[in-house]
Amino acid sequence: MQVCVYCASSAKIDSIYFDATSKLAKEFVHHNVDVVFGGGSSGLMGQLADSVLANGGKIKGIMPQFMNDVEWGHKGVSDFVYTQSMHERKAKFLEGTDALVALPGGVGTFEELFEAITLKKLGQFTKPIVVLNTKNYFEPFRTLIQHACDEGFMGIEYMESFTLVNEPHEVLPTIIKMANWTKGLLDAGKYRH
Repeated sequence: MQVCVYCASSAKIDSIYFDATSKLAKEFVHHNVDVVFGGGSSGLMGQLADSVLANGGKIKGIMPQFMNDVEWGHKGVSDFVYTQSMHERKAKFLEGTDALVALPGGVGTFEELFEAITLKKLGQFTKPIVVLNTKNYFEPFRTLIQHACDEGFMGIEYMESFTLVNEPHEVLPTIIKMANWTKGLLDAGKYRH
């Protein structure tokens, strides 16, 4: 199984986020899951890579060349793909991916997560999306999506396109039990107002 992880590059965060990331990395390695991530060396990206490598796992970084040019890449990761743009990077994240996992992060993580949910809604990405809700970080995200549904801007099926879990050990079992998305672009029309 290959899982792509979206997560933060910021290191100015509570240690609970680092601990959860390390636990998740160990779960991945224990279950022979190959990890794909943004390639960074700091924040949760760095913690993810450090923990996967320290436990003997496989991890691939995908990073735009301009980020590598300023040496943002993780030095311990040997499997790297360099892209020309952020758009190409996001497309590469999805290639061969069996599931997406979002950890707490900033605007980049939000943007990646929103795009994945949009692609899923349009039937262009059908794999599970699991959001690790460490310290209830994603509760406002869930509330925002629910509010948009309640107000008629989105169909309620958006709430089914991702699953929030609170603990790292819940991520893989959730991926395994989630069915692949079967709705397509033509299904989207019936949810429009």
